[in-house]
Amino acid sequence: MLSHYFNNLQFNKLAVSIGMFLCVVTTVYAEQDKIPLREPITPIPDAIGLDDQKIILGRRLFHDPMLSGDGTVSCASCHNLNNAGVDGLPIAIGVKGKLGIRNAPTVLNSSLSFRQFWDGRVATLEEQVSSPLLNPVEMATNWSDVLKYLGSDKNYASDFKKIYRETPSKKSVENAIAEFERSLLTPNGDFDRYLKGDSSAIDEQAKRGYYYFKSYGCISCHQGMAVGGNLYEKLGIVKPYYDETTMVTEPDLGRYNLTGEDEHKFEFKVPSLRNVARTAPYLHDGSIASLEQVVAIMAEYQLGRELSSEHIDDIVSFLETLNGDVDEK
Repeated sequence: MLSHYFNNLQFNKLAVSIGMFLCVVTTVYAEQDKIPLREPITPIPDAIGLDDQKIILGRRLFHDPMLSGDGTVSCASCHNLNNAGVDGLPIAIGVKGKLGIRNAPTVLNSSLSFRQFWDGRVATLEEQVSSPLLNPVEMATNWSDVLKYLGSDKNYASDFKKIYRETPSKKSVENAIAEFERSLLTPNGDFDRYLKGDSSAIDEQAKRGYYYFKSYGCISCHQGMAVGGNLYEKLGIVKPYYDETTMVTEPDLGRYNLTGEDEHKFEFKVPSLRNVARTAPYLHDGSIASLEQVVAIMAEYQLGRELSSEHIDDIVSFLETLNGDVDEK
């Protein structure tokens, strides 16, 4: 990550320089009414070649509250697919109304991230399945009980036998849920259609917003297919987000809790901005209610900039074009 090699001021200058370069390139093409051949954001593919039978089984598992210790909480409880894959709460709620420690990120497009969870503690969607299942304040169960339940259900037992050629196992359950989650992509949103050559897919305000998104340097952390999700970054690059007057809790320390290294304090996986207009509240603690507010905060603490309300509105207009819908089978 660039910030590991540059101090905060140097990193900020580099981010702005990259943003300005990309902005100039885009402007040249825009004047010719063409879309650049290479943009820092790329469209989500329409199809990725998944196993339909595994997706169907994984969907059922994802929505089954009986996988939890008390039969009340499913994966979908915190990742509501009718609500952009989130629960809309600052902090997720698990079994018996217990509070988690961080805001539940969207499950949509989660396969596009290089790591999973805010602190990036696992690399694959298969690996992440155990964490909510076994967490005592989330689903509060164990693999023995999960597999006993699935093996005793004739429909589940039949499906696992047909698809995996075995009785339900930890590996096959993880794979089925992960395969379903991989199917939760949101291609062909307005901005993707714009990237593919439809200049009318977004309006002039959104185009200005994308211009500012790049010129201010937001693009230095939010780029690629997921518009983020591919690196770690500290919350508070050029200006400390937490200071001596702030009550810092363990979840605020981010990757430091995993590595114990001071340089990783307050460092998190950069979230994807896909569908961000639908996934409030924001940040790891769900403390920011509006998209306008979080744009202003990111500009101040990550880029050292104070944005006008007009520029914030334009950037929000661009971010709204990143919305997309899941094409479920």
